Amino acid sequence: MRAVVQRVARARVAVSGDAVGEIGAGICVLLGVSREDGRAEAERLAGKVARLRIFENEDGKFDRSLLDVGGGALVVSQFTLIADSKRQKGTRPDFSHAARPEVAEPIYEHFVRALGDLGVPVETGVFGARMTLESINNGPVTLILDV
Repeated sequence: MRAVVQRVARARVAVSGDAVGEIGAGICVLLGVSREDGRAEAERLAGKVARLRIFENEDGKFDRSLLDVGGGALVVSQFTLIADSKRQKGTRPDFSHAARPEVAEPIYEHFVRALGDLGVPVETGVFGARMTLESINNGPVTLILDV
């Protein structure tokens, strides 16, 4: 399981031009599920994301988490994060390690629920849909988390 986490001033995801998820200050999480992932990985990653200290304290140091600042999370499924481009002879990435949609969707939904259960307000995109994502990065601060 891989997540790209970006600290944002605001973020919005739309399907066919209609907003389906939107947050103010918080984080945008692009989430990829691999064939090896399950509910345990989703819960572990949700805990990491909620407690990741990427928000500044009074001294400007990264010392506060999403839970500490009361920010929201916009979670968007992104199977392309599981691409392997190292072993390819050409330039086309290999997506064979990504979980099939019927396996990935329940794990994605479990991650969203686990994050919400920790007290994070969560908005989402639509699993498997073509979406447009707008975000105003804050920092910018971007991290890649693997579980």
